[in-house]
Amino acid sequence: MAQPLISLSTAPILTNGNAEPRHIDLRPFVLQGKDHCVTPGGLTRVAMRKGSYVVNSSQGGGSKDTWIVVED
Repeated sequence: MAQPLISLSTAPILTNGNAEPRHIDLRPFVLQGKDHCVTPGGLTRVAMRKGSYVVNSSQGGGSKDTWIVVED
């Protein structure tokens, strides 16, 4: 199945002791019940190979927990 290529954001990752940009996508979590709540953070999927857009783990991508820190 063909899909259009969507330009992904990049973020630095540490690889071999150096920071290098990798394509990422953020998957937030929404809790649904009587009310709805979007969690502060989520799962970030990462393209592990330089220049790759593949972020799913079954094809060589990785994942990172993502936390949002709020300072008062």
